Amino acid sequence: MMVLNISDGEKDEPPKIFNVKSYGAVADGNTDNSKAFMKAWSDACKWKGRSRVLIPWGKYMVGSVVFVGPCEGSMAFLIKGTLLAPTEPSLFFTDHWISFRYVDQLVVKGGGYLDGQGSSAWRYNDCVKNPQCKPLPITMRFDFVTNSRVKYLRSINSKNAHFNLFGCNNVSMSYIRITAPGESPNTDGIHIGCSSNISIAHSVIGTGDDCISMVSGSENIDISDVYCGPGHGISIGSLGKGGNKEHVAGITIKNCTFNGTQNGVRIKTWAPSLPAIASDFTFQDISMINASNPIVIDQQYCPIPPCDDKAQSGVQISNVTFKDIRGVSSTKVAVTMKCSQVVPCKDVRLENINLAYNGVGGPASSWCSNVKGQSYGKQLPPGCL
Repeated sequence: MMVLNISDGEKDEPPKIFNVKSYGAVADGNTDNSKAFMKAWSDACKWKGRSRVLIPWGKYMVGSVVFVGPCEGSMAFLIKGTLLAPTEPSLFFTDHWISFRYVDQLVVKGGGYLDGQGSSAWRYNDCVKNPQCKPLPITMRFDFVTNSRVKYLRSINSKNAHFNLFGCNNVSMSYIRITAPGESPNTDGIHIGCSSNISIAHSVIGTGDDCISMVSGSENIDISDVYCGPGHGISIGSLGKGGNKEHVAGITIKNCTFNGTQNGVRIKTWAPSLPAIASDFTFQDISMINASNPIVIDQQYCPIPPCDDKAQSGVQISNVTFKDIRGVSSTKVAVTMKCSQVVPCKDVRLENINLAYNGVGGPASSWCSNVKGQSYGKQLPPGCL
């Protein structure tokens, strides 16, 4: 679906190393190393060649930092050690912890840890009932980053989402391990918006919200070989609440496993909502292990009451394929397609669905409304198209 031709910078002349310890960083887990990290980045970014910012083994406390480009040459941010986020509230009420902006040909890797120390902040995640709530930091943000790779990283206990991509193009993420308690609030694994040509592969995500979520402006997203659980599944949306006409298109999710998640693969839109387009989605070769709601289209998404059951979504969902989805559902209704009366879902295809339910109340069932499509091959539960 896309071609990622991003150099890791492993050829030509050796890269110049900018070791944060040479800038005064102290690996004692307590000293704020923000200035040392920023200075190392600044010098590396000015280098007219291949640059490497190195965080060696050890524990480094670092406050909120923003690494800004464009840079003179290709950049790599090598995390070998463990980065510790602040636990003092006065230091973390912001929208980011570690942020990269306007960087081309960036590589972030190293096998190290990003420890968000989220338990210090989760109690402040009260925006549902507190209109004066303060922002909590996303562990690692990528804003307007292009032609880049993120790989071999471990993110634990984020205060908010673990990774966020906004305005990015041609970025691959692989061999990422994300961990947070299943009850941790709004700790999405990877959140994508207004970005195109994104690849996510060979990763394990267990968290308290969506393992991966894609909102307006997400186009040509390829997700493969991702293990999700605990979490809320992999979601497209929610859509339809923004002020401008939203769109999401060209999403492929293949060869993924969901274990004990609240949902499997899901498309969700608000009702009522403004007109929007969501099209060209493929969910294929998916395994469910006691996952609730394995297949969901929900066009009356309303997680917070009061909700208007008669409201209708204006988001047009079309050209959606669910193929070779198998395993065990922990809910009797294994396939739910609740589409809009105003703009019914169209060109929806169910092919070779094999989802068992072993709980009370008999075999698995399906439920559809306002859907135009067809079923092919094995259909367990019996198809409702």
